[in-house]
Amino acid sequence: MTEAKSDWIKAALREHEGPLMRYATQITGDLDRARDVVQDTFLRLCAEEPARLDGHLAQWLFTVCRNRALDLQRKEQRMKPLDDLELASHASREHSPAAQAEQNDSAGRAQKFIKHLPPNQQEVVRLKFQNGLSYKEIAGVTNLSVTNVGFLIHTALKTLRQQMTETEGTL
Repeated sequence: MTEAKSDWIKAALREHEGPLMRYATQITGDLDRARDVVQDTFLRLCAEEPARLDGHLAQWLFTVCRNRALDLQRKEQRMKPLDDLELASHASREHSPAAQAEQNDSAGRAQKFIKHLPPNQQEVVRLKFQNGLSYKEIAGVTNLSVTNVGFLIHTALKTLRQQMTETEGTL
């Protein structure tokens, strides 16, 4: 392996390992299985040429990660719900303690509601808002059309807003 390729892989690992771990954990429901999936994803990256993936590395990584995680999930025929691991993995945004507490409360409530969305809506919402992928990249990862991705995100957000508004009145 050339030094340039080694540097490219190291840079991809630094930038994408965390988001891929969260994504794989969401799919597999288990941190150890997610580690195996992400490790396999990066092993496959070692076999690729940087020029071939230029401009769509994130999409390629998330696609490979998704496919490996779904293969593992199919093999085991079960999926566990994601716990609060994802919330704990976000970096501090240096808000005031009160603002941070309110944000954590809202995020925690949103996470609970996200778990009640259909799986395809959960996946596109997480890819968009937790991993920062574009609609086009999400379409590439999930094998859906860009229009379908937009519709799923719109429907999910509408449902989440409605559910959160309804529960605010009961708090």
